[in-house]
Amino acid sequence: MSNKKTDAEYKQELTDIEYRVTRKAATEMPFSGKYWNHWDQGKYRCICCGTPLFNSGTKFDAGCGWPSYSLPIQEDVIAEHRDTSLGMVRVEVRCKNCDAHLGHVFDDGPQPSGLRYCINSASLKFEPSNQVELNNPKE
Repeated sequence: MSNKKTDAEYKQELTDIEYRVTRKAATEMPFSGKYWNHWDQGKYRCICCGTPLFNSGTKFDAGCGWPSYSLPIQEDVIAEHRDTSLGMVRVEVRCKNCDAHLGHVFDDGPQPSGLRYCINSASLKFEPSNQVELNNPKE
């Protein structure tokens, strides 16, 4: 069962950049987001619905100015869509639960996946690992 919010609810709950990125598919400026150079241990969740998306253990420095991950927490949390905007073909990634725009995935990441999930900081909320262990040790 899905708990979808209205556009007005998202606009009220999110900051301007969070709303523009997640609901209107904008892209934050490189090297400007709060998580591009963030290396604490924990989980990165969807800012809109709280779905766990990425673990800090799969984060790597791609040098692109956005947080980059080699794999999502689980395959079924990310939806992929063909994106032909800006005169190029890319693969857009969205939260499968609430359809928030997250960023794009490219095939130039590290092994073993070879993937780089290039994600906007504005689409994420970080949860430190000690908080994860205290709140839900099985998740």
